[in-house]
Amino acid sequence: MFRVLEHEDLAKQPSAVAYFAGLDLGQVQDYSAFCIIERQGCSKESYGFTCRHLQRWPLRTSFQTIVADTARMMNSPQMQQAGRKPTLAVDATGLGAPIVDLLKSERMSATLIPIQITGGFDVTSENGVTRVPKRSLVSVVQLALQNERLKIVPALPDAPTLLAELQNFQMKISENAHDIYGGREGAHDDLVLAVALALWTAQRPVARSFSI
Repeated sequence: MFRVLEHEDLAKQPSAVAYFAGLDLGQVQDYSAFCIIERQGCSKESYGFTCRHLQRWPLRTSFQTIVADTARMMNSPQMQQAGRKPTLAVDATGLGAPIVDLLKSERMSATLIPIQITGGFDVTSENGVTRVPKRSLVSVVQLALQNERLKIVPALPDAPTLLAELQNFQMKISENAHDIYGGREGAHDDLVLAVALALWTAQRPVARSFSI
């Protein structure tokens, strides 16, 4: 289901492993994207992360197809082998809310974390949805890359696309002095956000979640 590192690299990985997935839901002109992050280590201070799987669906792919594909990947033997349920962090912003309901109805052995991406500074939780500022999501990716705690398997077909998105990603200051994060004009940031959702969730507890 997803590609792995070479055998000699796997031998160096710590024994404590957990899997976290991120699902970013696109609109008509944006891609929907999915990633799987493997977390190694026994404590937050020792965590290392490997991006094992990246996927972008073609534009205008139905949400029913995306939900079915996501459920199949979450239930794959690779995702279930760590001895604990994998975690799926899904973009619940805007049209994402009904997709969360579709995912809840799937027979997935996973912990579902609905995340609403917001502006501002504070992380809040209400009615089973965690609101996370986009700056917080972006910063965990930037910091993990700078500290070399996040590795991306180079053999993944969409790895070059993710790297291009990371290079094009930028911050802008709006007229009301708020920071705005996104790709340069004409560029996409869907894979970046999928990775950010998974990585942010892998590094901190969330107030409420759904085991499905």
